[in-house]
Amino acid sequence: MNQAGSSRSADVAIVGAGPAGTAAAINLARAGRSVVVVDKARFPRDKCCGDGLTSAALRHLDHLGLDPSAVASWEPLGGVRIRIPAGTEQRFAFPDGPGTYAAVARRSDLDAALVDLARAAGAEVVEGVAVTGAEVAPGGPVRLTLGDGSTLASWYALGADGMWSPLRKLLSAGAAGYLGDWHAVRQYFSHTGPEAREMWVWFEEDLLPGYAWSFPLPGGGANVGFGIHRHADVPTGSMKAVWADLLDRPHVARVLGPDATPDGPWKAWPIPARIGSSPLSAAGGRVIFVGDAARAGDTMTGEGIAQALETAQLASTAILTAGAGAPSVAARRYRATVTGGLLADDLLGRAFTRLMSHTRGANGWLPVAMKTEWGRRQFAPWMFEHFPRALPATPYRWRRGILERPGAFAGTAGPHPAA
Repeated sequence: MNQAGSSRSADVAIVGAGPAGTAAAINLARAGRSVVVVDKARFPRDKCCGDGLTSAALRHLDHLGLDPSAVASWEPLGGVRIRIPAGTEQRFAFPDGPGTYAAVARRSDLDAALVDLARAAGAEVVEGVAVTGAEVAPGGPVRLTLGDGSTLASWYALGADGMWSPLRKLLSAGAAGYLGDWHAVRQYFSHTGPEAREMWVWFEEDLLPGYAWSFPLPGGGANVGFGIHRHADVPTGSMKAVWADLLDRPHVARVLGPDATPDGPWKAWPIPARIGSSPLSAAGGRVIFVGDAARAGDTMTGEGIAQALETAQLASTAILTAGAGAPSVAARRYRATVTGGLLADDLLGRAFTRLMSHTRGANGWLPVAMKTEWGRRQFAPWMFEHFPRALPATPYRWRRGILERPGAFAGTAGPHPAA
């Protein structure tokens, strides 16, 4: 930490050391740029999350060079069990080929490993220090004021500081009063039963188009929770009552087992999913937002790690391509690549969400997915983003063999034997 009144400079300053911030730092540092990452927390730290890692997230982590063995709670999975409101349960397997298609890891472990990876790439990570001020001089650098009294000047600043993004607020770069599109609850359990060794997703009639989940963790642990759309019929003020009732439902209690024990209190958090209508940059492109600060969560599932990693990659590539002297070019390139990928998938996700908003739609898709061998084989990879969800409608992303390519970390972290 610098002394009060001191200053430092970098090519890129990154506010937030979660997956989006560290991924951008790794990409930029490896390309030879000087990078300083600032986070008000000290790592490891807990982060409210479902802890699930989709195929898309895993592929990005693999590209970054993350070693799964560096993440203590890493739990690769071989399939997902789904229950629809009608009571039908069905297991969908991930492909038998090499690699990992889905995994679970506590965010406290994953994020700390990514911070270590960013430092190893050459980025400076400043922990335990908040950003308290931000200004951008015309034609000049971004100047951040930090909580220890020091300043940080850079040609670009990346806002990777979450849904409430202090950097966005300091620059008045977003509409006030935004509360997120999803609201979720999570609680850790230990001593769960054998059925909880698999990933479960329950589409409950009273949560639609949301869902409940149980994601396995090593040693008999599980991340259990539910997510609802903020506009759903379930008022967010009654989340506590919904949670207690959900845990008492026979099919949920059966999976968790009679000895399941909460490891601590349940926690709730909002999830932003508005990538198509949120400002992605500010100050003429000198400031770019990624991850939850860009409101990039998956509108269909509320998942955000893959989207955080992807926006980080797109933003860092835009900065590297444009250079320090062309921030408007970087902002335009970033917006264009987000529109060509994430936004297309977001639009399809919104259509599926509308289908899942009603019991008839929620009950109707499972028989369709199970009707053919192809549907049974491809549903889990589609749901977990092994390939882009809007792939059929975006031919510019078609690649030979894209549906059959191996999973991430091929040969290093195969599925759990029980999955």
